[in-house]
Amino acid sequence: MKPAAVLAALAVPAVALLAAVAPPRPAAAADDYPTRPITMVVPFAAGGTSDVIARVVSEQMSQVLGQRVINENVPGAGGSTALARVARAAPDGYMIAIGNVGTNAAAYTIYPEIKYTNDDFVPIGLAAKTVPVIAVRKDFPATDLAGFIAYARQNPGKVNLGHAGVGSSNYLICKTFTAAAKIDVTLVSYRGAAPALNDLMGGQVDGVCDAAASVTGPIQNGLVRGLVVSAQTRMRTLPDVPTAAEAGLPEFQQQGWNALFAPKGTPPAVIDKLNAALRKAVASDALQRRMDDLGSIPATEQELDAAYVARLVPSEIDKYRKVLAP
Repeated sequence: MKPAAVLAALAVPAVALLAAVAPPRPAAAADDYPTRPITMVVPFAAGGTSDVIARVVSEQMSQVLGQRVINENVPGAGGSTALARVARAAPDGYMIAIGNVGTNAAAYTIYPEIKYTNDDFVPIGLAAKTVPVIAVRKDFPATDLAGFIAYARQNPGKVNLGHAGVGSSNYLICKTFTAAAKIDVTLVSYRGAAPALNDLMGGQVDGVCDAAASVTGPIQNGLVRGLVVSAQTRMRTLPDVPTAAEAGLPEFQQQGWNALFAPKGTPPAVIDKLNAALRKAVASDALQRRMDDLGSIPATEQELDAAYVARLVPSEIDKYRKVLAP
């Protein structure tokens, strides 16, 4: 065999070997994404606001993506247990999280030893905004907000309010409300909004700090009593519950949010596909109707942008660092 022919023959295995060991290209991997179910980690127990919103969003996204988006509830430490898990997940788009102002903003102040940072995530987009509600057991001595505040001031530390865990968005509702009302109450931590609400309906706690998405039904059915909503106007679903301004506490102003996040390093093409699916999910008639029934507000076109969430989160981190300062 001639020398040139020998070299050519040897070159073929070398090229094949390089092709075999070359790492897969992220762009190529994203071309057919998703090829299997996606897990959406929910940082709280089933039945709470984040869980309810996640179920509606995942159902609609599944239809768009052609693969199931499966909700997995991972409660604990105000939602930070779940977000730490997602931060460590492979950045391939098959594990994402639904986070909120508690898990992705206030948690950094509340838990100094938290196992993740804002840089560990890449935002997908905002899904919905939530309306805070303060509700009490139906046999509570006070029947309106003014009466509740007066009772709490006459009985410092004796009134208790349940929430979804220290660092949760519901915990922030409690902190904002009690600061605005200038009252001293006992805050009771649960592993999610649903367990707190169950105890309220059973009379084990005096009240809860919650969002309309999870507490609207019990208020409508007379199982608990709504005292106030932190909104500019009364809600269609809770017409008898006054706004903070109407109830005499205009300082109680807050709005929550839920957004989707993926681990840092997730290919941009995968984020784009997830964002497109989220946009179609939020625009769907089914989600719009469900959000209206829950008293939640679907994200706007601007809020659906991943870039919007990337700007929102650092500003919320700064905001709650000041709110929660000792």
